[in-house]
Amino acid sequence: MTTVQESIDVAVPVNTAYNQWTQFETFPQFMGGVESITQTSETRNHWVTKIGGVEREFDTEITEQHPDERIAWKSVDGKSHAGVVTFHRIDDTTSRVAVQLDWHPETFTEKVGSAVNADNRQVKSDLQRFKEFIESNNAETGAWRGDIDAPPSGTTAGTGAAAGSADLSDPSLDDPESGGPRATVAPS
Repeated sequence: MTTVQESIDVAVPVNTAYNQWTQFETFPQFMGGVESITQTSETRNHWVTKIGGVEREFDTEITEQHPDERIAWKSVDGKSHAGVVTFHRIDDTTSRVAVQLDWHPETFTEKVGSAVNADNRQVKSDLQRFKEFIESNNAETGAWRGDIDAPPSGTTAGTGAAAGSADLSDPSLDDPESGGPRATVAPS
């Protein structure tokens, strides 16, 4: 399992950053390798990606969502992919967006990319493009303010994190100061 953690400060209020992140179908505008996302319900999305010549299609489900705080998801079709994005108020006009992705590289190309930290660079680059996107618009393109509680601890509907990395659906791992996940270190 590979874990990627990156964050960026953006010059918009936390609710603006959060609202934009709920507009999944706009992700191709700032995420490299994301060909399309089709929202199939309030909690499910179908992704088409092409990264390093590897094309994938998979479905994700939102496992937890709290306005202006966090959005967590996991893949639902056998692919090992889960993540959480948290939103932190710096001041009235600045917020921090933090992303943690857990995924299992399957192909040789994905394994090599993970080994040389290409996935970290990709997420960092995507966050920089998100910053440029949201700051240039200075407003979100839409919003969904629904609230989805995490499944109870011990159920199989968690985020699918591997042993040794954070189970992002476990409330005991939340950082009460920020509403985000506690920092974890992936095993080497």
